[in-house]
Amino acid sequence: MTSSTRIYLIRHGQVVNHHEFRYNGHFDVDITELGVLQMRNLAELLSEKGIKGLYSSDLQRAYKGADMIGEGAGLTSERIFALRELYLGRWEGLTREEAVERFPEDKDFSFRQLATDSVEGGESLVDLKARVMPVIGDVVERHRGESVCVVAQGGVNRVILSDAMRLGLENFFRIEQDYGCLNIIDYFADGIQVVKLLNGGPNQKMLATKLY
Repeated sequence: MTSSTRIYLIRHGQVVNHHEFRYNGHFDVDITELGVLQMRNLAELLSEKGIKGLYSSDLQRAYKGADMIGEGAGLTSERIFALRELYLGRWEGLTREEAVERFPEDKDFSFRQLATDSVEGGESLVDLKARVMPVIGDVVERHRGESVCVVAQGGVNRVILSDAMRLGLENFFRIEQDYGCLNIIDYFADGIQVVKLLNGGPNQKMLATKLY
């Protein structure tokens, strides 16, 4: 079998305004106490995985978790602007209700359109993929045969997972990414990618206990 790079791809922990359903995008929000616990659970798990590289978005909801993982793994996280969440233009930091009230001409905009369209001043999913995937490609090549961790946001993770599974961006919202979830992707030197785990990890066990 050809050598591979394993990426432990994580969504950040629960954010402080999670109950408000705001479009955070590049809006720099902190994580809650539960979000900290979610990241510490992942840090404990990954401390035994021999990861050799640690990367995150430069937004605090991502890099705070990456720093916790780094403490356990003996690594310093690299914060990368290109791993930021989808930029939502004039909807940044707003709820849908606030956005439509402020910009009534946007009332018919659906996120299903994001594969080809965008909120005014923001990005489409094509734009997001164009800035995220070169970073992932560089990480894979830099760490051929090693394991690394990437902590990012839900939209960024969905783009990476869609690419690995060869799904068109119109399927973006078919992929769930809960707060504090873990995905595992193996990147082989012959160009094959295998998704070993999707929206799982220790925090999903905790969520399942609450749901069932």
